[in-house]
Amino acid sequence: MLEFIIRQMIRSRWIVMMAALSICAFGVWSFQNLPIDAVPDITNVQVQINTEAPGYSPLESEQRVTFPIETALAGLPKLSYTRSLSAYGLSQVTVVFEEGTDIYFARNLVNSRLGAIKNQLPAGLEPEMGPISSGLGEIFMYTVSAEEDAVQPNGQPYDLFALREIQDWIIKRQLILVDGVTEVNTSGGFEKQYHVTPDPAKMLRWGITLPELLTALWDNNINQGAGYIERNGQQLMVRSPGQLETISDIENVSILSRNSIPIRVKDVADVAIGRELRTGAGTHSGEEAVIGTAFMLLGENSRTVSRQVAQKLEEINTTLPDGVVAQVLYDRTVLVDNTIATVEENLVIGALLVVVVLFLLLGNLRAALITATVIPISMLATITGMVEAGVSANLMSLGALDFGLIVDGAVIIVENSIRRLGMATHGQGVLNLKERLQVVFEATNEVIRPSLFGVAIITLVYIPIFSLTGIEGKMFHPMALTVIIALLSAMILSLTFVPAAVALFITGKVSEKKNPIMRGAEWLYRPVLQAALRFRWLMVIAALASVGGAGWLASTMGSEFIPQLDEGDVTVQALRPPGTSLQQSIDMQDILERRLMSFPEVQDVFSRIGTPEIASDPMPPSISDTFVILKPRSEWPDPFREKGDLLEEWEETLEELPGQIYEVTQPIQMRFNELISGVRSDLGVMLFGEDLEQLGATGQEILEVVQGIEGAADARIEQTDGLPMLTLTPKREVLSRYGLSVKDVQHLIGTAIGGESVGLIYEGDRRFPLVVRLPEEIRPDMDRIGRLPIPVPAAASETGYVLLSEVVKTELVSSPNRISRENGQRRIVVSANVRGRDLGSFVAEVRDAIDSQIDIPDGYFVEYGGTFEQLESASQRLSLVVPATLALIFGLLLIAFGSFRDALVIFTGVPLALTGGVLALWLRDMPLSITAGVGFIALSGIAVLNGLVMLSFIKTLWQESGELVPSIIDGAMTRLRPVLMTALVASLGFIPMALNTGIGAEVQRPLATVVIGGIVSSTLLTL
Repeated sequence: MLEFIIRQMIRSRWIVMMAALSICAFGVWSFQNLPIDAVPDITNVQVQINTEAPGYSPLESEQRVTFPIETALAGLPKLSYTRSLSAYGLSQVTVVFEEGTDIYFARNLVNSRLGAIKNQLPAGLEPEMGPISSGLGEIFMYTVSAEEDAVQPNGQPYDLFALREIQDWIIKRQLILVDGVTEVNTSGGFEKQYHVTPDPAKMLRWGITLPELLTALWDNNINQGAGYIERNGQQLMVRSPGQLETISDIENVSILSRNSIPIRVKDVADVAIGRELRTGAGTHSGEEAVIGTAFMLLGENSRTVSRQVAQKLEEINTTLPDGVVAQVLYDRTVLVDNTIATVEENLVIGALLVVVVLFLLLGNLRAALITATVIPISMLATITGMVEAGVSANLMSLGALDFGLIVDGAVIIVENSIRRLGMATHGQGVLNLKERLQVVFEATNEVIRPSLFGVAIITLVYIPIFSLTGIEGKMFHPMALTVIIALLSAMILSLTFVPAAVALFITGKVSEKKNPIMRGAEWLYRPVLQAALRFRWLMVIAALASVGGAGWLASTMGSEFIPQLDEGDVTVQALRPPGTSLQQSIDMQDILERRLMSFPEVQDVFSRIGTPEIASDPMPPSISDTFVILKPRSEWPDPFREKGDLLEEWEETLEELPGQIYEVTQPIQMRFNELISGVRSDLGVMLFGEDLEQLGATGQEILEVVQGIEGAADARIEQTDGLPMLTLTPKREVLSRYGLSVKDVQHLIGTAIGGESVGLIYEGDRRFPLVVRLPEEIRPDMDRIGRLPIPVPAAASETGYVLLSEVVKTELVSSPNRISRENGQRRIVVSANVRGRDLGSFVAEVRDAIDSQIDIPDGYFVEYGGTFEQLESASQRLSLVVPATLALIFGLLLIAFGSFRDALVIFTGVPLALTGGVLALWLRDMPLSITAGVGFIALSGIAVLNGLVMLSFIKTLWQESGELVPSIIDGAMTRLRPVLMTALVASLGFIPMALNTGIGAEVQRPLATVVIGGIVSSTLLTL
């Protein structure tokens, strides 16, 4: 069958050339539609449910909101697990579904359950699902600011009220229409509200109660339609407008009448523009700011959407008032472009090295160019396959592509064709077309079987990667799919295009002179080969010893999931004591940002404090996420300075600021870790139990153990307690004496301190809440609040009212700060990042220390989360699949040769190759990782290819001559060039990846290091 295909391809050479051009044209067209990203989106399938519960303590949020929602969601189809967070005024439940579940199907399931339990939740609370986004969702951030001399139409300078209004009603409304944007979130500024602030003394003087004020405002802020009437053949619509429009309208609302004298709102209250009770804020370069964040729709391409948002923002800037500008803070396109630039650099340099090696070893420029042509054609075919499969071009999908590996099959065919053409023309001069076609056919047919078998085995060894599931599966599936498409494309080209191109373009007399490089290689190789054959048992023992030594060395090396992608930018999370006010956090954040801006490597700093408008990332006011944008390395005072050194200097400087602790991470890394497991760090020790005090005490013991382990950085315990809370507990006996209910008192307290909305004020399309609340100078003063009058029946009191302080007990207590749950059980998390050592050994030491030093109470248990989960899961899966794959490779070799002994001889190349890979990692001080594991998988295929080519040729010579040793020497010397070429092009193609220091290079480095080291050892021992 193969002989027939090769003959037909050579005969139809011009058709093959046109087919290759068609593949290139289709690939160029596909490239226009190829999505480009930094890394694969590894977020699990999840739905967030946020419920705002104003005034509810964390315990009340858990009891009345979180628990009913969790209970209702139990038993959903394809549900994996739930986790939740109950904080002051907020409940967030995250529902995680099995991989492969359609996100819209999942949201429909959740929505149907929420609709069924709404009557079980407290009145007025509405659970809402979060945006349809992922860990890669926060793709674009910007700030809305005004120049110093810019003024509003009323002549006042732009303040945080005006900037927030521009963000909410101009910028946000246009950005959310950009294709691929699902939500635009806002942090900072002040949401404009119309405030009615009653004076308790005036209300008492006029005998006006708070419920009466609220009722008057509600009743005087409505429009009423009245259908229509017909008159004189005309239909007239009837309506009664009564909507309040201005502050004057609000002030003149009549509350009631005393002796025919109307008492208006302005008689008992002030009316003005006010601010909402904020749960979060934004800062930029040490000053409070309005920050917007664009969320990408799940499944969209971040590079495309980021560009569209940036373009739209430029258009919006031209429509903003004079002096107001929306300035870009964070653009995902920068990271994507830098990462892709690293990949491009690796691929281009690798391709050039491959071409140079081919030319130097073949000594024939046309042959080298024909072989090298396989690279762009197979790459364009791969791009077409990626587009059809929906795989984006990113660091992982392109990270394992090695053009040397791709052209291995072509190298073997071209090298043998050139050798046979040289032999043929040496004897009879120039060959005619028919003779040339026959020589190329025979040369191709001679090596096509081992060549295709070898490439097929290299392709086969990537299949186990598809067995990875969950996060690790999402990370490595695109890589395996891309490499397989590339290898299959190259295999088809080796079978069709390469023989046809050789027959078509290698014309005239072919000189088969040995170039100096090959003559030198043969001069060195022959005596070494003869010595190896003479001392063969010593060679076998040395090889076995090297394999054993590498196995021992691997057992002493550390492990990690994958090297952390250096995103360039840094996130510093500042944690302050629970109960820290928002304004205090802003003041402390200003100092923090100015300190960071003092570093010459820093370009910009901005922060989000507390919870933004949409609670996708719920944080108390005491916590802030600080985004530090670094300058390009070329602008650093010392461009070669290690980033780790810079971060250490930051930490030393920031530790001088009192009242804060810090956790240093990166924007995407932070969101991935948090969304995947609810833990932002590399390792999360999760303690499960019921009693919050016991959880806190045991968690503190675990924290002390973790802090004492080498490599622990940013170790901290979840802030679950210490929230100061002022409680005003109704005195039931006193209330009953005055004929009051608990509801009467609580309504008064809620309205006076928290405020109550009594409708909306419309300004064109814009709408702003009308809120009744005590003046800011009274709200913090508990003595004045205690003198608030509560109306009572005349028979219960001579004055007709009773003071609030008489019917409530006021005390300051400490409350839980937040309550976390997973699968319905309370938990507390001790988290830590790992620096200066590998994650695997760190976690192993943490486990041993906790088991030996901590007495876990009965009914409580510990689980480990964070990045470590993916390492453990992937390692367990590969430990089963890789041996099965190696057995499959051996089975294929057995089929190819029909001899157990021959198959075993070739298969020995695998452990010999792994030896070099382990040694290379050890020399470069790199831990074992899943990325390195993928390198070992690829390496086993390459090692088999070289052994296959060598042994098949030796066996042919042996069958012809009947003498083993001479056949071995002749065969090895003849196949020296193709073996060297395949090894050199494969290893040199990975050298740029191994040495690159650009953005994203650290993810590819272990894979390239393993392959290069393994190819060196495999080639030496194979030869």
